[in-house]
Amino acid sequence: MKDIISVRTERAEPLSFFRAMDLDVNLHDHVIVETDRGVEYGEVVGFTDDNNPKAEEPIRSIIRVATEDDDSRNELNKRNESEYFNICEDKIKEHGLSMKLVRVKCLFDGNKIIFYFTAETRVDFRSLVKDLASVFRTRIELRQIGSRDEARLIGGLGVCGRNLCCSKTLPEFAPVSIKMAKEQNLPLTPTTISGICGRLMCCLSYENSTYLDLKRNMPNIGMEITVAETGKKGKVTAVNVLTQMVRAEVEDKEETQIEEYNVKDLIFKKVIRPGDERALHPRDMDIEE
Repeated sequence: MKDIISVRTERAEPLSFFRAMDLDVNLHDHVIVETDRGVEYGEVVGFTDDNNPKAEEPIRSIIRVATEDDDSRNELNKRNESEYFNICEDKIKEHGLSMKLVRVKCLFDGNKIIFYFTAETRVDFRSLVKDLASVFRTRIELRQIGSRDEARLIGGLGVCGRNLCCSKTLPEFAPVSIKMAKEQNLPLTPTTISGICGRLMCCLSYENSTYLDLKRNMPNIGMEITVAETGKKGKVTAVNVLTQMVRAEVEDKEETQIEEYNVKDLIFKKVIRPGDERALHPRDMDIEE
């Protein structure tokens, strides 16, 4: 059995790593662990041979494999979170604060309750914290989050019809830029490239490397090309990166026709982008730095 186990304590949260020590831990077992937030209930999602998966963080040991009593307590905490949410919303209205409550997280041992909220500006919630502490008799933490974190915590369906990537498959947000949308030839309209959070879609980031790899062997629009088999010359009018097809205006005798070709059937001058050291198509005529 591998000594280091990865544990997920919350949906779409970054994985935490722990030492199993001499405990018999299996995949999908529930365990009690101590994180930076406190004592939490989590699920074992993997094992690793790496003795230091996160070099900057010390590896703690799990406290124990969850018992039936632990499972029951976790279920009780989940039910309480719904009640705590309603109480906090009422308190926010009483204090007249401009904030939107998103999620409540009750730590396993009950020593802390975390309230996640969004707001357009900074909020002075000191009086609210005192009020909540007097009600729940435990430590209270209010944490302001952004729109992307809100979507991750709540979940939902994206424009593709599938569960949000940030809620299911992306434990950490990657940088996303408008340049990635341009590289993928997407219409630069908010409804096309934005997720339900109103920010650029996360999938633009992890799909971008594939588009860049495929475009390395593609001519640019407006570039002169030669059809290898017939010797016809033309100018590129459109490219389909995913299918590796090129549409071009080709001179045929005295006429100009629009024809489609696979990029493998074309000869063209390729310009290497700065830092791109990958091999180009073997039929490239010339390379410019």
